[in-house]
Amino acid sequence: MNCITLRTMIADNVKFNFRECTNIVLYNKANMKDIMIILLLPFILSEVIAQKSNLKVSVIDRPSTAISNKYYTGNQAPLLPVYFIKIPVGGIAPKGWILKYLELQRDGLTGHLGEISSWLDKNNNAWFSGTGKGDHGWEEVPYWLKGYGDLGYIMKDEKIIAETKLWLEKVFESQQADGYFGPKIIDSSFQRNTGTSPDLWPNMLMLWCMQSYYEYSNDPRVLMFMTKYFKWQLALPDDKLLKLYWENSRGGDNLLSIYWLYNYTGEKWLLGLADKIHRNTANWSQQNNLPNWHNVNVAQCFREPATYFMQSKDSLFMHASYNDFYLIRNLYGQVPGGMFGADENARKGYDDPRQAVETCGIVEQMSSDEILTRITGDGMWADNCEDVAFNTYPAAVMPDFKGLRYLTAPNMVMSDSRNHAPGIENEGPYLMMNPFSSRCCQHNHAQGWPYYAEHLWMATPDNGIAAMLYNSSTVTAKVGNGKTVVLEQTTNYPFDDHIMIKVVSASKNVFPVYLRIPGWCNRATVLLNGIEVISSAGGGNYVRIENEWKNGDEIELVLPMKLMLRKWEKNKNSVSINFGPLTFSLKIDESYKKMDSKESALQEARWQATADPSAWPSFEIYSASMWNYGLVISDKPLEDQFEITRRSWPANNFPFEPSAVPLILKAKGKIIPEWTLDKYGLCGTLPQSPVEVSTSEQTVELIPMGAARLRISSFPVVK
Repeated sequence: MNCITLRTMIADNVKFNFRECTNIVLYNKANMKDIMIILLLPFILSEVIAQKSNLKVSVIDRPSTAISNKYYTGNQAPLLPVYFIKIPVGGIAPKGWILKYLELQRDGLTGHLGEISSWLDKNNNAWFSGTGKGDHGWEEVPYWLKGYGDLGYIMKDEKIIAETKLWLEKVFESQQADGYFGPKIIDSSFQRNTGTSPDLWPNMLMLWCMQSYYEYSNDPRVLMFMTKYFKWQLALPDDKLLKLYWENSRGGDNLLSIYWLYNYTGEKWLLGLADKIHRNTANWSQQNNLPNWHNVNVAQCFREPATYFMQSKDSLFMHASYNDFYLIRNLYGQVPGGMFGADENARKGYDDPRQAVETCGIVEQMSSDEILTRITGDGMWADNCEDVAFNTYPAAVMPDFKGLRYLTAPNMVMSDSRNHAPGIENEGPYLMMNPFSSRCCQHNHAQGWPYYAEHLWMATPDNGIAAMLYNSSTVTAKVGNGKTVVLEQTTNYPFDDHIMIKVVSASKNVFPVYLRIPGWCNRATVLLNGIEVISSAGGGNYVRIENEWKNGDEIELVLPMKLMLRKWEKNKNSVSINFGPLTFSLKIDESYKKMDSKESALQEARWQATADPSAWPSFEIYSASMWNYGLVISDKPLEDQFEITRRSWPANNFPFEPSAVPLILKAKGKIIPEWTLDKYGLCGTLPQSPVEVSTSEQTVELIPMGAARLRISSFPVVK
């Protein structure tokens, strides 16, 4: 290659490697004119591309909602428009490690729960009877089905889809003349329901199952079914509506379904019902207070005011959801991992990183973050979703996805069957890995990764597409002029900072592509066909690239990761270490003790008669190495204090095991002798930093927090 060739390439706008071009200056006898061309190359090429293809590149805080997407269902007026629109389930095909996780779910607990959980036994099941009658039927079936069904739609698994449809046909069949459907449970000792109104909470979950099924099938019965049910709700007197604890807290889920139906049918009476549901739902708009402090309710219900904001247009409701989020984290969430300590309720004085959160709370927080990203356009919610998904959720399940933990904490040095109350609020063996982690989490875990995978990409109001939660995947979508294109994303994010997106299209098409820049990244770079078009884009924004796209075009996004130290002043001045979106934990050797699930399961666990408990063991996990380290932190740059080691990508595509993590940090630490297990058998509360110790300095290894099922993630600092 010479400079004459280079000038020709500029004229023809050909893809090439800029680093190769710079070698002309170093290793060839280039004249001054050619050298100037090379030095000005990025600017020349950007201008050439802009002239030849009407390329428009900008950095924005969120998309414009001035126009409406022609191809995907957003909000109908008078609802406020959303900034991002969910692509119907099945339009996104995950690859890489997220596909591996979905395969583990399919082959593990999610895919086989219908065969082992007695709550899902079809015999005399009120959800499967077609009449609403049976001796069991509450939240368990729809909790499981909404994740299980979506898993089938995403993976195009005909067996799962057929099983899902079996259940849904029975739900259709159960609808009564007045519009009510499903179990009509009046008396329930679980909620002390001795009234005359059925519990609507399980139905809220089943409506979400129906919505996903409609996205997948376009079955018109879903719209008729939901319309008839909501007319029944509209006729229900206010004093009979949402009066039980769970339904009252979680009315926001019902509200979302009303808006979903309205956006398809435009029936104005649905907005009157939405007002009615909102005023009878617990008040999540209180200033500096919450209706209750149950961890799942908080993670799930704080989004209700922002949901209602779409109709009310009163910004106080939008601010209320933000206020709730920051309130719980200010009081109980001064910890890494995106969550907060509430096991099972947040309690004054229990805010140490050893306080845990339910797996239910984890997946509900991820769902809330995904929904709020759509409503607000604020990338902060996607950031938090990634924080939870990468750093907290993987540690809550076994690597083979055949057992999970009811409670998981940032600092957790045993996972056993002991009763640790009142150190944690729950009384019972709630820290062990168990296929029967409890009635709720055992079933509700199913939504976590499928819902996440459905939000990797989103449509935008201007008929574009947004890469939102980065992961290897393909999206097939209508954009621009209405023709279908495929975007293929290849990356090992969050373990790598490079994301490649390739356009596959039969013809040229003008549309915008949005790239979310995570809040932790302040110098993102975007290249189009090898040519830099954006440098140093700031975190919290979106890069918008409008172009006439053709087959084979490539976008490269670089999100440079650097070490960051977070200081938790409200939690004894402890610190956590981040590298990009990953938080790192002390590598603790884990010793697994296999247990008989039938003997060790919780009281709520019930096996189906044909289930084989030996195929679904429980596990206790114990520390096989020292865990009570503080980190030695100085004023030097973090790069001088932590050694980053990269390892090859795991052959099985699963990076969330201690032995397979592609990134390791080495640091200096010291044992803190007085920091031990407490009288409840839990990791002792943090000592106040800085801690004076006389122990010797040692090299310690840190691994990604999500891969550490035993972990110290909030570290004391030692002098």
